[in-house]
Amino acid sequence: MKSVFYITIAALAFLIATLTLRGAGKITEDADIPSLLRERVDEAKQTPGIVVGVLDETGSKIFDYGLVGPLGSAAVDGDTVFEIGSASKVFTSLLLADMVERGEVKLDDPISKYLPSSVKVPSRDGRQMTLVDLATHTSGLPRLPDNMPMKDPENPYADYTVEQLYAFLSGYKLTRDIGAEYEYSNLGAGLLGHILALKAGTSYESLMRQRICLPLGLTNTLISLTPELQKRLAIGHSAGGEPVKNWDLPFLAGAGAIRSTANDLLKFLAANMGLTKSDLFPAMQLMQQPRHSAGSTTMDIGLAWHISKKFDTVLIWHNGGTGGYRSFMGFDPQKKCGVVVLANSANSIDDLGFHLLQSKYPLTKFEAKKERVAIQLKPEELENFVGRYELAPNVFFDVRRDADQLKARLTGQSYFEIFPESETEFFYKVVDAQLSFAKDRYGKIKDLTLHQNGRDLPAKKISAKPGE
Repeated sequence: MKSVFYITIAALAFLIATLTLRGAGKITEDADIPSLLRERVDEAKQTPGIVVGVLDETGSKIFDYGLVGPLGSAAVDGDTVFEIGSASKVFTSLLLADMVERGEVKLDDPISKYLPSSVKVPSRDGRQMTLVDLATHTSGLPRLPDNMPMKDPENPYADYTVEQLYAFLSGYKLTRDIGAEYEYSNLGAGLLGHILALKAGTSYESLMRQRICLPLGLTNTLISLTPELQKRLAIGHSAGGEPVKNWDLPFLAGAGAIRSTANDLLKFLAANMGLTKSDLFPAMQLMQQPRHSAGSTTMDIGLAWHISKKFDTVLIWHNGGTGGYRSFMGFDPQKKCGVVVLANSANSIDDLGFHLLQSKYPLTKFEAKKERVAIQLKPEELENFVGRYELAPNVFFDVRRDADQLKARLTGQSYFEIFPESETEFFYKVVDAQLSFAKDRYGKIKDLTLHQNGRDLPAKKISAKPGE
């Protein structure tokens, strides 16, 4: 047994040191990418595996480090499949832009034009919701519908049906003017994908494959994986390093259902940057036009693409994440260089993507993770924490008790168990975040503070009952 163990470790050392290079690139001149990846995997324990792709006019490179799953599994590489989450929204808006270029739809078409007449689409002050409103997150729709069953919190979108989607739209009352404010909406992007598929008379995945994947040669970009691609799918992990389930988004696919590889996404970026010729390029240019402020003075949004303006640099980008994966793709249209980052963990990798495109964007400084040990509290003690806590307007922490477990949910997310490490301090296992509760002079819980990514966010208790 001992000799086999040593052989396994030797093979593992070889696997995780794999580095594939081809072409040359501006990005690699100043960045020691292999060292950055080793730090994320070996020292900071942020992810089991990570793949970075860079490209410019001279070619592309793939850097990879780590594993697709537990010790002894295969190494990640440029052809490893990852869930790309919300980066799927760029594909959805490309379908929209392509249909506009073909004369099949118009950006300012009301979405009611393409939905069944039985669906009552919400409007406000006579303003109809349009396709471009969905693509720019200015529709007034919330991040998620409030009628998602979420039977399995580890696969939260899987059970949402088109009937539930239509019922939500028909009963929802907008709380802000259409087109007035940017509010990121998975619901809006998923609805856009659904509408475009209806217009084309096919499924979202079929439309994406026909209009985008086949023309660009994206042979490893799918939603429903073939057996061969399934074998290359990296295993997703929570922020705490535990394997998690894959996500399925049957009727909100346009919001985040796509799976892809670094090599395919480099091809996608090359086309968007005009480095390779494509009939889709006019549609891609249409997507890159700033259309609305995206919540700050330094960021706008085009059709799905976010456009950041800092350090005398314009970056066009989108990120994504599911329960066990993170993605980033972006490019500098002036320097004609682009970056793809994929990881099989819920921990963010955005800082790495931004930094590689513009070195003035700082890298996250990782500290050794504190080992947290859960203690046991009595059910009656846990009851004191139950309730609703207001983090921001219309954003709440709901805390409920299930027998001897305490679970918390942030608005638009699922309930996850939180574990006590003292009488008032709790921690998550699915993400690197903690909750501190404060008591009043009578011993009743009065507020909580979320500790995550170096920030402390307070939330006042407003009810002894969680929201529905």
